[in-house]
Amino acid sequence: MSTLVQSPEGNRYILHVKGAAEMVLRLCTHIIDAHQNRVPLTGDFTLMSDGRVEGSGRKAQIVQGVINAMAKKALRCIALAYREFGPEVLEMQDEMIEYPSEASRGTGLCPVVEDDLTLIGIVGIMDPVRPEVPEAVGKCQSAGVKVRMVTGDNTVTARAIAEICHILTPETGGTSIEGPEFHRRVHPKSPYREPDFQEKEMPKLQVMARSAPLDKLLMVEGLRQAGEVVAVTGDGSNDAPALSKANIGFAMGIAGTEVAKKAAKIVLLDDNFASIVNAVKWGRNVYDSIRKFLQFQLTVNLTALMVAFVGAVSLKESPLTATQLLWVNLIMDSFASLALATEPPTDDLLKRKPYSQSE
Repeated sequence: MSTLVQSPEGNRYILHVKGAAEMVLRLCTHIIDAHQNRVPLTGDFTLMSDGRVEGSGRKAQIVQGVINAMAKKALRCIALAYREFGPEVLEMQDEMIEYPSEASRGTGLCPVVEDDLTLIGIVGIMDPVRPEVPEAVGKCQSAGVKVRMVTGDNTVTARAIAEICHILTPETGGTSIEGPEFHRRVHPKSPYREPDFQEKEMPKLQVMARSAPLDKLLMVEGLRQAGEVVAVTGDGSNDAPALSKANIGFAMGIAGTEVAKKAAKIVLLDDNFASIVNAVKWGRNVYDSIRKFLQFQLTVNLTALMVAFVGAVSLKESPLTATQLLWVNLIMDSFASLALATEPPTDDLLKRKPYSQSE
């Protein structure tokens, strides 16, 4: 995000930029040092999907010593930078450029003016995990629901938060990936596409960091093509394609946009992940109640049918009159429906695997 501000003199403009720390850092060529001097910012770096930093120079040191240090504490890192212009900026402020995905300088079309920046500082913002989320994730996993985290945070922050929530489990082979790499390996038009990625890597993938809206959509489409039942949560307008493509879309009722709510099938009024666990529990309870009701009805009706059939064959008349059969069905249907419809869900419903789509 950037804002162009005109100086009081009117002949100078200052572009203020904030954004993902490592992306903004790649766009910076200078830095304000401890003595308030503007000095060159040298070096380059590559942030690996497992959080390792490869590169040299001051930029690599900043990533390793500042960004990663805060990210490991589950802080969201934002860089602040600026650039000074003359009146010529008014002619180039609408010019756009699309960087290669491997450059990690931005996603999609980016303003040309957001380059050659001067770094002011990097801040870490704490967004605490709700206390009930780790337990809710554990209940989902015990119920056979695999939870994946797709976020715009950098890899280190995403992995730290995912481990707190028990989403990422490296000890069981769980992996993470960055959005640009996932895009290269999965997108149908990518020259680096790996046809076997869906079969070999997707089952182990638990976290996707630095993801773009298209990456989220590609994951949903890939999982559905593999026969999985996919539920997606989202709150922004850019989540709408993934929400509508999923089997079940959960939109946030408080923080969600109207576009996201219209694209989703369910709106969470409290914006709480634990509500999804309740939805799973109630859904299974309704499904089990329908199965029990059908089983009960088949038993009663088949029994009445056999009695009527055997009686008609052996006694030449039905032992039960039409009125009696109607009375039996009326009593059985009423009390059975009332009993099964009022049966509350229990936590035991979350201790079994889900039924297949064919059942």
